[in-house]
Amino acid sequence: MTQPDQTRPAEPQPWPAPQAPVPVTATVVVPGSKSETNRALVLAVLADGPSSIVNGLDARDTALMRDALRALGATIDERPDGWHVTPPASFVGGGSVACGLAGTVMRFVPPLALLADGPVSFDGDEQAYARPMAPLLGALRDLGADVTTTRAADALPFTVTPAQNQAGGRVSIDASSSSQFVSALLLVGARLRGGLEVVHEGGQVPSLPHIAMTVAMLRERGVDVDDSRADRWVVAEGPIAARDVAVEPDLSNAAPFLAAAAVTGGAVTVPHWPTGTLQPGDQLRDILAVFGAEVELGEDGLTVRGTDQLLGTDLDLGGASELTPVVAALAALARDTSRISGVAHVRGHETDRLAALRTELEAMGARVHETHDGLTIHPRLLAGGEFHTYADHRMAQAGAVLGLVVPDVVLDDVACTSKTMPTFVEAWQQMLADSVTEVDEELATEEDVDPEVDDPPSVLDGLLPVSSDESRSRP
Repeated sequence: MTQPDQTRPAEPQPWPAPQAPVPVTATVVVPGSKSETNRALVLAVLADGPSSIVNGLDARDTALMRDALRALGATIDERPDGWHVTPPASFVGGGSVACGLAGTVMRFVPPLALLADGPVSFDGDEQAYARPMAPLLGALRDLGADVTTTRAADALPFTVTPAQNQAGGRVSIDASSSSQFVSALLLVGARLRGGLEVVHEGGQVPSLPHIAMTVAMLRERGVDVDDSRADRWVVAEGPIAARDVAVEPDLSNAAPFLAAAAVTGGAVTVPHWPTGTLQPGDQLRDILAVFGAEVELGEDGLTVRGTDQLLGTDLDLGGASELTPVVAALAALARDTSRISGVAHVRGHETDRLAALRTELEAMGARVHETHDGLTIHPRLLAGGEFHTYADHRMAQAGAVLGLVVPDVVLDDVACTSKTMPTFVEAWQQMLADSVTEVDEELATEEDVDPEVDDPPSVLDGLLPVSSDESRSRP
């Protein structure tokens, strides 16, 4: 049977977001971290020998990364026990890289072209043409590469022709629109002659935990990285040790499932939640707690229990901006006003997420004020209707959360979740099915159930709205 090509954008798939018939109670296993998987792949092809990656995320973004690295000469064997990566003897030019809409591909791979023996071309989805690239392309030019673009701005598509000396040095960049610019340069720094010093000059760098993840993964492979000064990173020239790795679960992809417990008054457990992780998604523990949920990290994983109050709150999400859409959905279902700040850079993600969230939440009935770096969300009674995802997986996750308690929410495209979680729909439906089974088992054990009652009261009587005309913002 022919396997679908994961590197191609999925065909849009409308999806009626299911309402939760009962409080969501389930255990949900999420796949491996996209951020860790793609960093591990890049470091594996830069390493001094073969290595393996276990529990790597198998989704569009990581399929694009594997193909990109193969285009540069790497060998990646996908086996039942994981991916086995053999670095190339030397990086090859003359090829082209399809970036799709993956920020990690369009930013982490161009610096590898500095090591190639010829030009490497990069292209992506049409939406990717709007994503910021200029600071990184400027840094590559400072390192001796010739970068040519086919558009007026420094953006996809472009071609990188490396210098012959593979020299490092000092580069200054403005990383205020994406921390990936810093990570991209740090990943290749040890392979450049003389190493690399990266200095940020500009506004606050967002998503600093992602840079910390990059630095930690380099150090795990024996690379000397000095990050002792703010906005400055120095990578010493030297070998990158091959290392077999097991990828952590993707904590950001756990967000909609844990949010499901908070908005329905249920309990969701995500097993294998790592302790001491550098993933920004770990901030969900604090975020959900300030919304009023009970959060417990134990041997079984992370468990979130919804309470009878979903509170409004003020949150700076600058360190975990990928959580913005799901957090905005929570805010729209809360009792009080919420303010989200520190996320101006998400305007340059898969879509302008701030504008998209304001548009979709207002269409449902919420009152939303868009600021320069966030949103102020005033909850109101919400009504269903078409929820536009803008081909953005995080927007689709937000729509799914809203649909749990607001009737008649229909996502115009749920297939975009395949970008980082191809099994999202199946996992969502299984979560709801497990919740119903849990309630059925509890009812079956009740000794005082009257067998003469044909229609016992629903466990959610008075909890869920019964029609669009009577929609409520939350249980």
